[in-house]
Amino acid sequence: MRIETHGQQIEVTPALREYVETKFQRLGRHFDQPLDVRTQLGVRKPDYVAEATVSLAGRTLHADAGAQTMYAAIDILADKLDRLVLKHKGKRIAQRTSHEDE
Repeated sequence: MRIETHGQQIEVTPALREYVETKFQRLGRHFDQPLDVRTQLGVRKPDYVAEATVSLAGRTLHADAGAQTMYAAIDILADKLDRLVLKHKGKRIAQRTSHEDE
């Protein structure tokens, strides 16, 4: 899994970069294929905002989250992305089983 982290009006420190990588590692357990995750961290007063785009084979998923601290925004974003990836995986499995029934 490849994770890119960029900052918009905020400096991405090594601690923030490492935190993003550890939180998003759980996305890789859902698929055997490699994932590309592009994360953008920023500030929209008074909140911190984290956005991410996940590129899967033939699909792109996007989510964003805002919170009082950057770490809380990253936590919320990781949860949202985990749900999106699971939903996408469920659709793929359902589609595959419906084609096998025909």
